[in-house]
Amino acid sequence: MKQQATGADAFAPFQQALSEGWSKALESFQQSVAQGTVPGASAFNVGGTPLWQLPQGAKMPELPKFSIDPEKLQSIQQQYLAEATELWRQGFAAKPEGDKRFAGDAWGNNPLSAFSAAVYLLNGRTMLGMAEAIDADEKTKARMRFAVEQWMAASAPSNSLAFNAEAQKKAIDTQGESIAKGIQNLLHDVKQGHLSMTDESAFEVGRNVATTEGAVVFENEFFQLLEYKPLTPKVYERPFLLVPPCINKFYILDLQPENSLIRYANDQGHRVFVVSWRNPDESMDKATWDDYIENAAIKAIHTVQEISGSKQINTLGFCVGGTILSTALAVLAARGEKPAASVTLLTTFLDFSDTGILDIFVDETMVAYREMQLGKGGLLPGGDLASTFSFLRPNDLVWNYVVGNYLKGETPPPFDLLYWNSDATNLSGPFYAWYLRNTYHENKLAKPNALTVCGEKIDLGSIDIPAYIYGSREDHIVPIGGAYASTQLLPGKKRFVMGASGHIAGVINPPVKNKRSHWIRDDGKFPKTQAEWLSGAQEHPGSWWTDWAQWLKGHAGKQVPAPKAYGNGKAYKAIEPAPGRYVKARA
Repeated sequence: MKQQATGADAFAPFQQALSEGWSKALESFQQSVAQGTVPGASAFNVGGTPLWQLPQGAKMPELPKFSIDPEKLQSIQQQYLAEATELWRQGFAAKPEGDKRFAGDAWGNNPLSAFSAAVYLLNGRTMLGMAEAIDADEKTKARMRFAVEQWMAASAPSNSLAFNAEAQKKAIDTQGESIAKGIQNLLHDVKQGHLSMTDESAFEVGRNVATTEGAVVFENEFFQLLEYKPLTPKVYERPFLLVPPCINKFYILDLQPENSLIRYANDQGHRVFVVSWRNPDESMDKATWDDYIENAAIKAIHTVQEISGSKQINTLGFCVGGTILSTALAVLAARGEKPAASVTLLTTFLDFSDTGILDIFVDETMVAYREMQLGKGGLLPGGDLASTFSFLRPNDLVWNYVVGNYLKGETPPPFDLLYWNSDATNLSGPFYAWYLRNTYHENKLAKPNALTVCGEKIDLGSIDIPAYIYGSREDHIVPIGGAYASTQLLPGKKRFVMGASGHIAGVINPPVKNKRSHWIRDDGKFPKTQAEWLSGAQEHPGSWWTDWAQWLKGHAGKQVPAPKAYGNGKAYKAIEPAPGRYVKARA
C-alpha cells in the first residue's frame, strides 16, 4: 500500500500538469476564432487581411457562434488524459506511428525526437476532435477544421532543426554542409520571392516544356491564339479549340511530348488551336469578366471559324477556362449563334454550390472587401493565388519543401509539373471580384437569366450541344460533386467520366503511362448526385483520354487534307513560333 501511495504521489504533478495543459488548450481553442486563427472568419482579419487595413466603409464581420457539448468535451478530455498518461509511462520508448513525416529510421533512433513527435500527434488528434465536436454551422466547422489542420502542419516537430532527427543526422553526416546548403537555399528563395518546389533552372518555356510545334496566328491585349502543326496527312474538318484557365498558363496541357494533351489531340488528327492568356500587367488592371468573354473567348471562337472556314468547331475548357468557355457559348446562344459542335469540360465549375474547402474563404465580408480593394481596378498578384492553393495541402506543398530545402539542404529534383505550378499569373482585379461574387458566392451562373454578360441574359440551358464532362475523384479544387453538377445544367447529350487522382494528375494522364483508372456509366442516366451516378458506373483501367478521343472523333466531321501553312492567307499569318511571347511573361 505504501509503495502504491508513493507512486500515486509521484504521478500527481504530472496529472496536474495534464489538467492545466488541457484547460489552456481548451481556452486557446475557444478563443481561436476571435484571435484570427480561422481564415476569413475572425474579428481581426478578413480573408487573411487585418481589419485595420480594410478600406474605409468596409463592413465589420460578425463573429461566428459555436459551442461544444459538455459530454463530448469530457469524452475528449478523458481520452486525451488517458493517451497522455500512456505516453508518459512509455517515456522515450514512445513511437510516433501512422505519419510518414516521422517514419524514417532516424526518428526511431532518436528518443527525444520520437517522443516530441508522439506528443505532437496526440495534441493534433485532440484538437481535431474538438473541431469535430463543436456545434456550429457547417462553414464555421469547416473553418475550424482548416485552422486546426494549418496549425498542425505548421507546428510539426519535423519543421524544426531542434527536433527533426533526419535533419540532425544529415548535418552530422555531412559535417554541417547540409546546414550551409540550407541557408543558401533559403536566401535563394527569398530573392526569387517564393518557395522552390523544383529545380526551376532545369526548365525553360519553349525549350523543354511547351515544345509542340506551332505558331501564333492572332493576338490582342488579352490572348494569343496558337495553331499547331498537323501531325497527320489529313485532319478532321471541324477544328478543335482549347481554352485553359487564365489563373494558370496553358502549357500544363503541353508539358512534355509524352504527356501533352495538345500533342495527343494532334496525333488523333485534329487541327488544334489553343488560347494562350496574357499575364496581366498594370495596363490590364481594369479588365472585366465581360472583357474576357467578348474579347478573348468569343474572339477566339470566331477567329478559329474564320481561319478554318468551318461553321462549327469543337471546344474544350479546363477549370476556369471551362467556366469562361461555357459563359461565352451561352452569350453566343443568346445572340442566335451556335458555333460549337461539342464542348468538353475538364474539372470545371458551372454550378458552384459544392466548392469544397475553398468555400471557407468566401463570404459576404470577404467578397465585399475584395470588391472595395480591386473591383474598380488593380491586380491580384499571382503569388497570392499560388500560396492559397498550396496551403490547401500544406504538408505536401509547403512544409515538405521547407524541411527538404532549408533543414536538410536538399535541392528539389527537376519536375515539369511543379515548375509550371510555380509559374504564377496575375489576375485583373475587376475580373476577379466579379468572378468571386457571381460564381463562388452567389452561384448566379447556374441560375437561368440571373446574369447579364456582354449585354445578354445568359442561360447555360441554351448550350444544347453534346458535352463530355470530366471530374477527378480526389480533386480538392473542383470536387468531384462540383464537376458532376454540370450534368444537371447542360441539356444536350452528355457523357460524364470520373478519373482517379487530383485536379492536375487526374487530367494529365496519357494512355502510354497506363496509370490510374476511370469510371463510366453506360446507361446514359444522370441522377441528381455524383454518388448516385457512381453506384451504376464501371471502373476501367488506365487513362480516360482514349474514351474521350473516340467520343470527340464522332463530332469532328469528315477528314480533309491537312493545311500546309498556319493561319489563312493574308488575314491570319504566323506572327511568331509557339508558344509565343505571352506565356513567357513572369508575374
